Amino acid sequence: MSTDDTAPAGLNPTDSPEGQPLSDRNENRSQRPDSDAFKAFMAGDWARSSEELPPEAPVAAHAARRRRAISDRFPGERLVIPAGPFKVRSNDTDYRYRPHSGFAHLTGLGLDHEPDAVLVLEPVDPGTGDDGGHHVATLYFRELAGRDSAEFYANARYGEFWIGQRLSMAQIRAQLALETADLGDLEVAITKDAGVVEIGGTGIRLLREVDLNADALVDTSRINTGVDLEKADALDAVLAEALSELRLIKDAWEIEQMEAAVAATVSGFHEVVRSLPRAISHPRGERVVEGAFFTRAREEGNDLGYDTIAASGNNATTLHWIRNTGQVKAGELLLLDAGVEAESLYTADITRTLPVNGRYSDVQRKVYQAVLDAADAGFAAAQPGRKFREIHLAAVTVLAENLAAWGLLPVTLEEALADEGQHHRRWMPHGTSHHLGMDVHDCAQAKRELYLDGVLTEGMVFTIEPGLYFKDEDLAVPEEYRGIGVRIEDDILMTADGPVNLSAALPRKPEDVEDWMTGIWGPSGE
Repeated sequence: MSTDDTAPAGLNPTDSPEGQPLSDRNENRSQRPDSDAFKAFMAGDWARSSEELPPEAPVAAHAARRRRAISDRFPGERLVIPAGPFKVRSNDTDYRYRPHSGFAHLTGLGLDHEPDAVLVLEPVDPGTGDDGGHHVATLYFRELAGRDSAEFYANARYGEFWIGQRLSMAQIRAQLALETADLGDLEVAITKDAGVVEIGGTGIRLLREVDLNADALVDTSRINTGVDLEKADALDAVLAEALSELRLIKDAWEIEQMEAAVAATVSGFHEVVRSLPRAISHPRGERVVEGAFFTRAREEGNDLGYDTIAASGNNATTLHWIRNTGQVKAGELLLLDAGVEAESLYTADITRTLPVNGRYSDVQRKVYQAVLDAADAGFAAAQPGRKFREIHLAAVTVLAENLAAWGLLPVTLEEALADEGQHHRRWMPHGTSHHLGMDVHDCAQAKRELYLDGVLTEGMVFTIEPGLYFKDEDLAVPEEYRGIGVRIEDDILMTADGPVNLSAALPRKPEDVEDWMTGIWGPSGE
């Protein structure tokens, strides 16, 4: 056999990237024919795609009002809000697609629709835009290629043969009452007349770090037109802040979605209780629990709202235990923190701490009741007109009182509650509440004065989730407490008349939890 003297030892010439580009190597496995006869045959004899226009979606009017609110905030500026691209899981395999929440909120698109899409709000004369606003909105996306094109069968990311049908521009326009355009026109749409506002250019604000291609396109335009990048980045940050703050108050449609997500999550918790007998017998019982909940999430919703925490025994004292590799043992507590994401991308976030064998021990019940009392105190403090941070203060005060009564605090109760003390937070280091919606920690870019110092207002949805966590290795507590972790979390809707517990269908009182579990298992406990 002849060899190429120029090739490194042990490397055939055809192994070199010059022989086949690395970017093409993933196609090697497909073994797809490349003959003209195959291509011609694939291009014909397909039924036409449906051209029927769908009715306008219920979310369309709500999304239009949200766009109008953002338009009012940034008149005269071009706003660029990307959905984001696929994210690679490994090699040429992507994660299940989910658009950025800011994009989904302004368009009404959920699920796995339109990767790479970008919403552009183009400034127009004041009052002449959509709904009397200051912008005209256009959704730029990659329309499905025709069945006579190679993309139909050859593109594993976007081809209909691989991923199924997508809506056409006309269909999305009808469904969302939103103008559409081809993604190929995006560059011109973003960069035309861009530049320094003071000398007649159009200023751009971009939702950054969502789509690197959009970032590069806008940054290149700014460099070419003399825009100060540091100042522009600060303007972009204000847009991200505004999009986050827009979600602080949920509209009627959003509340319906939250209620649906909570209902599906409650169903998932029922499924977990049914799975506990099998979980006890499995070496990775926490995975049995996780899988039981995930089944419901996929059956009744889009996905999980976040990675499920299925923490048994001492694992329950690890706040974000998502490995879920542990055993589930009778006599221990199972802390289940889980939420179903609805197809609209709104998620629930509920926690219950369950006795694996169906009955709390005396010390487990004592700790559980203290956490429940703290949750109830937080709920009582969550009244319209009060500040969001008051929920936390009310809850942790009750926890501190219990810790003092048990003799666990190294100082007096007053010293612990003082700002310079806070000894009780050793066993409750997290916050008691966070806003909830499209993101499990929703509105996270909102200003402090609108979040922690914000006034509780009708339409807000948030959690109340106090806990106590006594680790096995915690020598500051008596042995009887060690290895016990308890959290109780509910999803709360603020109304004009006060808080409503959206997740009240799941039992909270210890005796009710025990009766509920017995009811699912039957008298035999199976």
